[in-house]
Amino acid sequence: MAGPVLVTGGAGFIGSHCVLQLAQAGYEPVVVDNLHNAIAGPDGLPESLRRVQLLARRPIAFQQLDVTDGAALQELFSKHRFSAVVHFAGLKAVGESVQQPLEYYRVNLTGTIRLLEAMKAHGVKNIVFSSSATVYGDPKYLPLDENHPVGGCTNPYGKSKYFIEEMIRDLCKADKAWNAVILRYFNPIGAHESGMIGEDPQGIPNNLMPYVAQVAVGRREFLSVFGNDYETIDGTGVRDYIHVVDLAKGHIAALQKLKENCGCKVYNLGTGTGYSVLQMVRAMEKASGREIKYKITARREGDVASCYANPELPLATPAPGLQQLHTKLRRRQPPAPSPSTGRGRAPPAASSSFAGLRLPQGNEAQNNPGNWGGVGQSRLPRLGGGLLRTSRAGRAGLEPPHSPHPPGRCLPGPDRARASPPRAGGHSRAAAPSPGGLFSLFIFVKRHFQPRGAQRCRGLSPGRGGERRGEGQHCLAARGRAGGSREPPRGLPRPPSPGGHSQPAG
Repeated sequence: MAGPVLVTGGAGFIGSHCVLQLAQAGYEPVVVDNLHNAIAGPDGLPESLRRVQLLARRPIAFQQLDVTDGAALQELFSKHRFSAVVHFAGLKAVGESVQQPLEYYRVNLTGTIRLLEAMKAHGVKNIVFSSSATVYGDPKYLPLDENHPVGGCTNPYGKSKYFIEEMIRDLCKADKAWNAVILRYFNPIGAHESGMIGEDPQGIPNNLMPYVAQVAVGRREFLSVFGNDYETIDGTGVRDYIHVVDLAKGHIAALQKLKENCGCKVYNLGTGTGYSVLQMVRAMEKASGREIKYKITARREGDVASCYANPELPLATPAPGLQQLHTKLRRRQPPAPSPSTGRGRAPPAASSSFAGLRLPQGNEAQNNPGNWGGVGQSRLPRLGGGLLRTSRAGRAGLEPPHSPHPPGRCLPGPDRARASPPRAGGHSRAAAPSPGGLFSLFIFVKRHFQPRGAQRCRGLSPGRGGERRGEGQHCLAARGRAGGSREPPRGLPRPPSPGGHSQPAG
């Protein structure tokens, strides 16, 4: 199966991190992107990939191409003997999809159909697809496992991902030679530890953490929080946040899975722990040492209250030493309250139950990069919410909903009074997550965002507010855990007994 790997939308936020992981693992990534979100240099190379080249210390093949252009794709496939495709390209803003549904269906569905047609015509039958937890819609139970019903999507973005999943599943069913790994993202955040690549939106960000970070460095006056009347711990939406580097490593594991002639497999990429918007705000305050002002606004159409992953479906083999970088980052800030106790001590490292999708060990990746090699274990620092997944034994969740009013600092908003700061400790108090995983995000933003009124540095993977194309991440639509125990939140039944998590091809 040796050969280059095509990465569509590889100049975007998640795509650029994945390209770096592929290059460092010995793969030969070939990137296509229409540069809808990316900043291109004089030679046409996106700034994000230029910095990826510096980090990887090797050139990255790139071609400006729109995946909706079937003829251009056919020509590309005739020039390269791709062994697999990692498909990120597409529009990805939940709110914008509600306003522009036809554009989302045109770009996401047409682009994927053209890509699959080119793959079929040239005998390339291995694909990793960037999907989203939005395919689950309003959860019928929490945490969300891969057997949760799909298709009840609350926005066109999620529907487009669901339709693409069905296309891929049907294709694998019709032709047993096809292999696909569908990765359902929850909420990617963070940046590379170097601070050279990360998420740098233009205009008003659709993702929470770039918005928070821009407020922290003074680029924006306050954060707009969409609703404080959800049935969650503090009334704000709860999400499952996973570090983007951990997410990128999941694609290396997915390529390893394709080597097994796996058919069509589906995996969640999340940590199993949920945090509310205001808990993330407090975590960024700890990481940055700065106050984050916010204002409550109306709910955003297409959002749901809570959503977080069940991380028990094995995804990758754990590695020793993953806590080293995480610990280093955390030592630069005061200890954070434990999410489970609210006290000023960080929670213990989560144990792991990774097994099914494995990352190659030691020199295996270096000695065999062409034959679906991957990242050596010694090169897997833990940057945030765990390497891809954490087991139940190591999870620290949130307390059940108890208050309609979020704690912390707040600007005056509709029907909203200024709230007092939260008290530490106590079973019913919501605690902020550890700032360790957010510190790399803040460092990136601090390097690349100038204060208001100053010229913005040419950053990476930018988006035009809602107009985001180039990666499959979704915004504040996947949600996090709303309970410190295994009990589901109010109004949601327990999940059914597991009967095998991966979904069959068809």
